[in-house]
Amino acid sequence: MKSLFYMAMTVVCFMLSLPAQANVQPQPPAQSAPIDAFSFSFFGIGGTEMPLRDLRGKVLLVVNTATGCGFAGQFRDLQKLQDTYGKDGLVVIGVPSNDFGGQEPLDGDVLKKTVADTYGATFTLTQKTAVSGAAAHPFYLWAAKQGAGGLLSAKPRWNFHKYLIGRDGRVLASVPATTGPLDATFAAQIKSALSQKNDEKQ
Repeated sequence: MKSLFYMAMTVVCFMLSLPAQANVQPQPPAQSAPIDAFSFSFFGIGGTEMPLRDLRGKVLLVVNTATGCGFAGQFRDLQKLQDTYGKDGLVVIGVPSNDFGGQEPLDGDVLKKTVADTYGATFTLTQKTAVSGAAAHPFYLWAAKQGAGGLLSAKPRWNFHKYLIGRDGRVLASVPATTGPLDATFAAQIKSALSQKNDEKQ
């Protein structure tokens, strides 16, 4: 009898030592929020954070600028775009950068005043920002990988490179400085972007 008792106790102990098999379904890995242009944030020229999510549903034209560049006359044309299409939802954002040719020596209020006095440009400006190389702002690192503009124009290679961002946050066009803001084909792309309804939930 004792042997049977010890045998039964051994079986019970063995069963108790097995890991419990909970009836739990495996959970899928957590999904991070999809990344689009509105996932990023700049700092305004006065130092205030400027989250692009506050502009969700707008069409953005993000341009790296430089007051000392031969293309600086494009400040005027960018302002014309803002004046013409701002009411339809276009927001022009200038990103001053000294990355190309060291052609942006100014910063802050001095830069803002110079642009306004010289070119009549009053559209939104960020703080001076790196837009190329490993130190580039995260927006620029992301935008360069989106494939817009093809191999040669996917990322800025000089001042006044333009990214057109749709209402859904996708990069719709990526064009170099040699394409002016008022270029007919580019203007048509802007009009097309503005005509698109934003179906995302705000």
